[in-house]
Amino acid sequence: QVQLVESGGGLVQAGDSLRLSCAASGRSFSMFTMGWFRQVPGKEREFVATIRWNSGRTYYADSVKGRFTISRDNAKNTVYLQMNSLKPEDTAVYYCAAGSGMPISDYTRYDYWGQGTQVTVSS
Repeated sequence: QVQLVESGGGLVQAGDSLRLSCAASGRSFSMFTMGWFRQVPGKEREFVATIRWNSGRTYYADSVKGRFTISRDNAKNTVYLQMNSLKPEDTAVYYCAAGSGMPISDYTRYDYWGQGTQVTVSS
């Protein structure tokens, strides 16, 4: 059974940092693309960042480029999202996802999802 479990969310002030973790289990993800998305109520799920598990190649949304860093730890089967210089507009539920092939920013092409973790940035 595939599981993606996010952790690390919380309430911070603008300018602070947080690191989200996504622990993956249940199958090999070596040929998968791992992504982070976020969503606020009433809006569509938004692409944040993605990483190819085998190559480590990364992609970022323009809104987070230069502030967020996605990485993975093969030994721990865990993907991270380091978020620096957080802004109130980064407030959302953050989801980890896994997709075969190269789904990149298209959330409909991801196969597995975590339950989400809330990030709230106060001004």
